[in-house]
Formats: sequence, C-alpha cells, structure tokens
Amino acid sequence: MMDNLPELPVWVEMLTLALLSSAMLLALIRLYRGPSPADRIVALDLIASVTLCFAVAFAVISGVSRYLDIAAIVALVTFIGTVAYATYLKKRYND
Repeated sequence: MMDNLPELPVWVEMLTLALLSSAMLLALIRLYRGPSPADRIVALDLIASVTLCFAVAFAVISGVSRYLDIAAIVALVTFIGTVAYATYLKKRYND
C-alpha cells in the first residue's frame, strides 16, 4: 500500500471531491445540452477524465493503490475512444 505518504488535511480532501463533483455536473450538463455530436463526445471525454481524477483522488485519500490501476485502465479506454472518434470524423469529412 501507500503507507509512507503524509496525511492530507480533511478540508483538502473535501475540496478536491467537491471540485471534481462540480466538474462532473458541468460535463453532464454539456452532454445533455450539447448542440452537436462533437460537443457531446468532448463532454464524454471530459467525464472520463474526471472519473480518472476521482480514482486517483480516492487512491491518495484512502491509501489503496488498487485505484491507480483503475485509473490507468480508464485512461487507456478513453484514449482509444478518442482516437476512434477522430478517425471516424476524418473519414466522414474526407469523403
């Protein structure tokens, strides 16, 4: 585990989770109201990034390194999805 890390103040943990929650809420609003499919895809990418940040924050707060593995998997899946969508848009606009 991560036993050699110093303790964070509780207010830092709460502020981090509150800011990540507000970022998730704003991304969900953009996903719902996005006027174009590209806006919705960017919002989904942002939601995946915020989920990644949640996993890293929980790993630091709880001291369990298993959450870092989850963060790495989310990052890989997000990257592959973004590349696939960019390839789709490139083919769509070139034809």
